[in-house]
Amino acid sequence: MPSSLPGSQVPHPTPDAVDLVDRTLRNEGTSSSAPILEEGDTDPWALSQLKDTSQPWKELSVAGRLRRVAGSVFKACGLLGSLYFFICSLDVLSSAFQLLGSKMAGDIFKDNVVLSNPVAGLVIGVLVTALVQSSSTSSSIVVSMVAAKLLTVRASVPIIMGVNVGTSITSTLVSMAQSGDRDEFQRAFSGSAVHGIFNWLTVLVLLPLESATALLERLSELALGAASLSPGAQAPDILKVLTKPLTHLIVQLDSDVIMSSATGNATNRSLINRWCGTTGQPTRENSSNCGAFGPCLERNSTAPVDRLPCRHLFAGTELTDLAVGCILLAGSLLVLCGCLVLIVKLLNSVLRGRVAQAVRTVINADFPFPLGWLGGYLALLAGAGLTFALQSSSVFTAAIVPLMGVGVISLDRAYPLLLGSNIGTTTTALLAALASPADRMLSALQVALIHFFFNLAGILLWYLVPALRLPIPLARHFGAVTARYRWVAGVYLLLGFLLLPLAAFGLSLAGGMVLAAVGGPLVGLVLLVILVTVLQRHRPAWLPARLRSWAWLPLWLHSLEPWDRLVTRCCPCNVCSPPKATTKEAHCYENPEVLASQQL
Repeated sequence: MPSSLPGSQVPHPTPDAVDLVDRTLRNEGTSSSAPILEEGDTDPWALSQLKDTSQPWKELSVAGRLRRVAGSVFKACGLLGSLYFFICSLDVLSSAFQLLGSKMAGDIFKDNVVLSNPVAGLVIGVLVTALVQSSSTSSSIVVSMVAAKLLTVRASVPIIMGVNVGTSITSTLVSMAQSGDRDEFQRAFSGSAVHGIFNWLTVLVLLPLESATALLERLSELALGAASLSPGAQAPDILKVLTKPLTHLIVQLDSDVIMSSATGNATNRSLINRWCGTTGQPTRENSSNCGAFGPCLERNSTAPVDRLPCRHLFAGTELTDLAVGCILLAGSLLVLCGCLVLIVKLLNSVLRGRVAQAVRTVINADFPFPLGWLGGYLALLAGAGLTFALQSSSVFTAAIVPLMGVGVISLDRAYPLLLGSNIGTTTTALLAALASPADRMLSALQVALIHFFFNLAGILLWYLVPALRLPIPLARHFGAVTARYRWVAGVYLLLGFLLLPLAAFGLSLAGGMVLAAVGGPLVGLVLLVILVTVLQRHRPAWLPARLRSWAWLPLWLHSLEPWDRLVTRCCPCNVCSPPKATTKEAHCYENPEVLASQQL
């Protein structure tokens, strides 16, 4: 101990200790990405029980018990209310993105020359889904174009894959609300990342396979040929029934405008619905000939039919779609973030002590040997069923992420729940396709089946065999890196869902050869780096001595520390600074003697 030494000085580190520190600092690009667990720290994945600091029930007076019951009821109502407004804000956010970019999305879909390139189709699916924040809208555009013979089924397959990837942006945005606490953010971001990693890995395997063999297209044709189909009723949208009374008071959109833009019928009409019915019953032929304002005439009648204005906030506005979209975007993001913060706080308050332990035990429970594997598959079915009941994969995944952040759901259990959600959202599309008109039903069903088989193939690839569940360790490591460097989350969003897709789309406009010449070597280099890094950690003897460490590269090429210092200096108000929990860890890296004494 330092107090027992003369002068109370820390002993000089030995040469071995200095060498240890030197090796640690030189190799931090490969070994220090995850935060160091210091004395007193806990593993964020241990899901340790939250302490219940409240007074035991038996020791409370009658008034104290009444106050506790009233508080519990108030918290439950607050949690349900926050969840309701959160769902409504997601709906309004989707409307805002559609106002900002839906017509551009339709114009992108119309370029058949670009869509003939599978990579371009994939990128367009990612961009449009991230743009309109609704995989249902993107899928509906694709179905409409295929049914109208403006897009072939083969060209629609990469777009559907991109739609599947783009929808995972919602859960990533939700995880940002828990960035204030390092452990919570690590768990929440890992939960959102495992969804995106699964989708990207599935695309990397199935996109080349589909381009070479048209496997999904042929499989969907066989399924349609084997089934005797008849049009059926569309499943009720439970969430829409609950949220319509509020969201329709804010804004109502005309979904036919984006559909007509996608199918080649360009229109300059606003996407905002201004007229919601008439006092009479005009025929379909003449209803489209009504002027922008005033009455229209019924067929074989001279009596005017007055149209009824919509009753929402922007029904009579003179603002452009862009201006309304910006207003709705700002307002919905504000409500969304507020609801998420409130939900996390209430969950932390409610899920304590025995309640937390009981909930975790039920959700993360496994069957006894030899049926331990059955728990994951039951979670997969539960995710599919709940998503089918909610008819929204975004809402389901957005609800899973905060629960992971507070430690209720483990990453191993959240993974099958999210995969089941992918299956659940495709069954909704299948039912919607069955409700399509008879002349369009087969095309709509084939696109929906392709979406279903894509997700099913991903589950067979990355879940059926436990050793191949690669998204789980990758997401765990990515969450550890992001917890230490919070700005990595923003870079991931910008690169994964905007900049890299835009770059690939721009290269695809120059032609397939240009895309292959530029993208091929870059993808090969990334795969090589990943392979060497994995071998460095698990089989270093297989590599030449030079490649057993990245220390020979400049520090900024194998470590995030130089980038972190740069970003931290550039960020205003210390937004990008690490959480307080990492202050001691940063001090250790700045002072090698401290790290050496801890290692000793």
